[in-house]
Formats: sequence, structure tokens, C-alpha cells
Amino acid sequence: MVVDRVSDSFNPRRRHQDVQQAQQTIYDFLLDIVKSWPAADVLDEFRSLFLQHHETIGASTVPALYSILFANNRKEFHNTLKRSCYILINNWEVAREYGAIRELIQLFTDPTIHKMSVSPSIKRLRQWLRDFVDSEDFQDLKLFVQNRFNGDDPNWSRRYTAYLLAPQYIDTSNPLEQREAARALSQRLRDKFKFDLAMYTAHFQNSPMARARRVNPTMLGDSALRVIRALVAKRGMFSHRNLARIFHQQTKGLSYASYKNSLVEYLLFSAIRTDFVVTLESRLLRRLNGLYVKFNHKTLDASLTLLTSNRVIDYLMTEDAETPSPLFSLLLTNGRPLTLAIILLKLILVSPNSHPYLDARIADLIRYYEQFPREECQWIINFLEIYGVTLAICGSDVQYNLVQIQQSESETSNPETASLDEYRIFSQMMRELHWAPIVHSAHDEPG
Repeated sequence: MVVDRVSDSFNPRRRHQDVQQAQQTIYDFLLDIVKSWPAADVLDEFRSLFLQHHETIGASTVPALYSILFANNRKEFHNTLKRSCYILINNWEVAREYGAIRELIQLFTDPTIHKMSVSPSIKRLRQWLRDFVDSEDFQDLKLFVQNRFNGDDPNWSRRYTAYLLAPQYIDTSNPLEQREAARALSQRLRDKFKFDLAMYTAHFQNSPMARARRVNPTMLGDSALRVIRALVAKRGMFSHRNLARIFHQQTKGLSYASYKNSLVEYLLFSAIRTDFVVTLESRLLRRLNGLYVKFNHKTLDASLTLLTSNRVIDYLMTEDAETPSPLFSLLLTNGRPLTLAIILLKLILVSPNSHPYLDARIADLIRYYEQFPREECQWIINFLEIYGVTLAICGSDVQYNLVQIQQSESETSNPETASLDEYRIFSQMMRELHWAPIVHSAHDEPG
């Protein structure tokens, strides 16, 4: 009997099962208290368990933690701590306990982590805690408290936390709690920007005193209004949503080869045929003509639509998830951020499941450019601002309406040809969000 127990302790499978059981004990305890205890008490329990090594109210949690330590598996400890944090963050995000999230991250500045100990287990625990604080996973955690942005902040990338969270919620290897928390915070930040933009545009054309009550949520200055005007002026049959619906209807039943040509035509529809646009068109066609050629004679399906849209995003943004693509550099160095923003909008209107993928590629580019001084990144910041406004207007639950002013009945002009100065913008929150005309099912590979 004793021999069996000793042999079990050296059995890798048994040890793995013990670690999993210990992890679940900790997760269940945290999930129980975060739903029923005040946030301050939950933070005290977390601190006692992981940082100060005191007894906790959960009698089984300390033995569970030591089971993980004695297994001498730093990766499993890292995963346990990471998921424990996200269990708390996810629940506090839903409960709007944002202060508790900040305090949780602040706990990791506890000087206890850096104290020396003669106890081998405590020494190991503190070393693993320091390793966690130095990890990319902890940097991801800090995104949950670094979403407040000052326009003069040299860390300009903090303003775009909504995008930087995308890699967390699309990575299926992350804990479910982390993915849900990242998605919830990203959506909250987007919703706030949409609302602030709606209120700003509603007051922008009023008296200076009325304008002073609203802060421009963009970094575009007065040019933000010109961007908005240019976007919302396309109404009726030429609106971006309607063009996406028409494109969807007209490409039903097409062969994949024909679809690729039609997609480029759709993306550049209404763009003035300058030499630059012709160059862009030829480069996109050349890339798409060589894409998934074995399916050229296959009838288009949702899987091919999704995969093709994702590849176009790669061509336009980053092809290695690290550095800007040639087309991205071409568009922005030629002063075409609005052209790129509208092309991306058109893509996700016909392939809404590509939206998270696009957000992740934007995050890749932000991570690439944040290594450079702010003054060298103005053009990428300008693109991100224009894209954000574009998406908020044409892909959100805020409806922007142009209302013609200072026109008598006899002077009423054609809406398609009238000067934009004849209109005022009115923003209205819509009751329902109709993000896209269609919803494709996501597949990893074409069927």
C-alpha cells in the first residue's frame, strides 16, 4: 500500500491529475467568492493566497496552491495565476467594478514578491511570481487598466486598447475568462467612443458655449467633421451598406475566380481612377489571381468568402503579423488613409466574421509602431483615427443623418450633387444594431 502511494507520487499522469484538481479547487473558490463577496474582501483573499502566503478562508486553497508548487511546474503555476486573474477581471468587468480591476493589477507591485526566503517552496513561489510579472501575459493584464489616454501621453498606443485586446479574445488557447473579459472591455471602449462621437457631432455645429460642453473624442481636430460629412453623404443606393448588399446578391452562384475579380471591383467602386488607384487595383488583382487557385472553378461559398477577405486584410495590413505590408505602406505614404479605411469597412460589411481578424492585424501594426517615437508615428495615428471614425459611423448602432438647411422649396437641390455646406449632421442612437447584411459561418478551410 505504501509502495503504491510512493510510486503514484512519481507517476507523471497522476501528478498531472493532482495539479488539475488543485487548479480547479482554486478556480472554483475564486468564482464563488467573486460572485458573492465585496471586491475588497476578494482582493484580500487573492493577496493572502498568492502573494503573502497566509491562510485563507478557503481551507482547501492553500494546500491546492502548494500541490502546484510541489509539482515544480512553472508553466502550470503561470497558467493558474493567469486564469485566476481573469476569473476576477471577467466578473468585475460585468459588475462594473473597474476600480477592483486596477487594484488587482496593483497587487503585483507588492514588495513581498522580491523578498528573500529560506523556505524552498516560498522561494520558488516568489521567483515564479516575478517571472509572471515580467511576462507578456502580465502585459496583457495591464491593458485592462491602461485604457485611459491623455492626448499628450508619449505612450500613444494606449489610446487603441480596444484593438490591442483583439489577440487575446481571438486566441482559442487563452482561458475562456480571459477571452470574455478582453471582448467585454474592447466592446465597452468602442461603445464609449461611438457615444462620445455621436454627442460631439450633435453639438459641433452649435454655439461655442454648446460645443465647449463636448470634447472631440478623436485626434483629428476639426477635420473630423469633414471626414464624417464625406462618409455620411453617401446615402440611399450608394451607401456602403447598400453596396455591400448588392455585391452579396450579385456574387451568389459565381465561380471563385469570377468572385475574386468582382471583389476588387467592389472594393474600389466609386474611387476616382487616378494612377494610384489603378496601381492599387492591379496589385490586388495580381495577389488574388494567385490565391486558392485550385478552387477557381468551385462555386463561391461562405468559407471562401471569409478566407479571401482575411487574405485581403493581410495584403492591406501585415502579411507576417509583425511588420507593415507593402500595400499598407504604399497607401499611407501616399496620403490615402481614408481610402484604406473605406476598403477595410467594405470588406467587413461583406464578411463580418473577418472583423476580429482585422482588429488583430491592427493590433500587430500598433505593436510594431509603438517602438518608435510618437512624432514618427503621426501617419499611423492619423489612419487609426480615421478608421475609428469610419467604423463608428458606418458600422455602429449610431445613425448619422444629413438634414438640408437654408433652402426654400424652390431652391431644393439634388442630394447627390448638393454642396455639403448645405447640410447639418444629426446623430441618433439606434435601438438595434444591424452590423452587416449577412452573417457567414466561419470555417478554417474552404470546403
